[in-house]
Amino acid sequence: MSSVQLINIVKNYGQVKALNDVNLDINSGELFTLLGPSGCGKTTLLRTIAGFHKQDSGTIKIDGSEIDDLPAYRRDTGMVFQDYAIFPHLSVGDNVGFGLRNKNVPPKEIKDRVAEALETVRLSGLENRLPNELSGGQQQRVGLARALVIQPKVLLMDEPLSNLDAKLRIELREDIREIQKKLKTTTIYVTHDQEEALVISDRICIMNSGEVSQVDTPWTVYKNPEKYFVASFVGSMNFVKWPRQSWLKNNPLSLKEISLSSKGVVLDPNKENIIAGVRPEDISLTSEPIDKDHQNIVMSGIIEKISFSGREAFFHILLEEEVRLLVNVSRPDELSLKEIGETINLVFPKNALMFFDEKSGSRC
Repeated sequence: MSSVQLINIVKNYGQVKALNDVNLDINSGELFTLLGPSGCGKTTLLRTIAGFHKQDSGTIKIDGSEIDDLPAYRRDTGMVFQDYAIFPHLSVGDNVGFGLRNKNVPPKEIKDRVAEALETVRLSGLENRLPNELSGGQQQRVGLARALVIQPKVLLMDEPLSNLDAKLRIELREDIREIQKKLKTTTIYVTHDQEEALVISDRICIMNSGEVSQVDTPWTVYKNPEKYFVASFVGSMNFVKWPRQSWLKNNPLSLKEISLSSKGVVLDPNKENIIAGVRPEDISLTSEPIDKDHQNIVMSGIIEKISFSGREAFFHILLEEEVRLLVNVSRPDELSLKEIGETINLVFPKNALMFFDEKSGSRC
């Protein structure tokens, strides 16, 4: 197991700053995910660690030793690519053993290590098949086995599941998580898929425009985002300008009681540029009268649209002044799928509200 340290990493492509002063400490043995939209710098950062790109400034360390001047093949990292990158003319066994042969490992040891790697990724018995005789999921397992067989200090994975169908992605991400925990190989994983990142990661680094927005556990990133961008990118979030005096007309709660920031400070109702957010799953819907208390925000709205997806339904609710909220209802029954145009009550805990400064994007 090995730790990775990135210190003030900067990478420019002409006038474009792909990486802007990135600092990260990746713990030994953890599965650390770089998550963000296309163009945010996550793949550039991964390839810089691998040695495929050279940063303009900053330092990369593995186990405390600088690797900036080492070529890719001497950095002791293994890479799993998005497009499998396996040789079509070589058998599965020869593909997996390719890196070992380049290191002049004895044939007997190569055979044993290839067999062990294939067993780890559940491909035992397929050593003699060619890649075109494998499914997409099996080909990606070959790529994973090839990266693991060299026993790298750090395993790098660049969107390895993006070319697979939905069912295979779910299956293989569980396998990757299980294998990584078994081998305890420090792994840096790149994806733009939020659910994938939440499921497999020990910690997640949210990136935006070449910068680190937040680094934390999946639970904290989702439940306690530090910035507007993180809240909007990871999962769904309803955002409205704040304050909205109309939200108080049917509530026993005062504006002071509602406008409590994450720091425990009451937000100034006269301050501009405050955005309030609430997760769709934190809102409940009912046609029945609601007992009002000092813990919940209560309002009513009109159902504009319902999207039923089987295990859940999404209600698009029109409130006053063209404000709309999305509500996520798990395991809906047929009677709960109300008629379009019906008025319905909404309720959610006051502590479900998150506040963000519109100018800085920071959590209030």
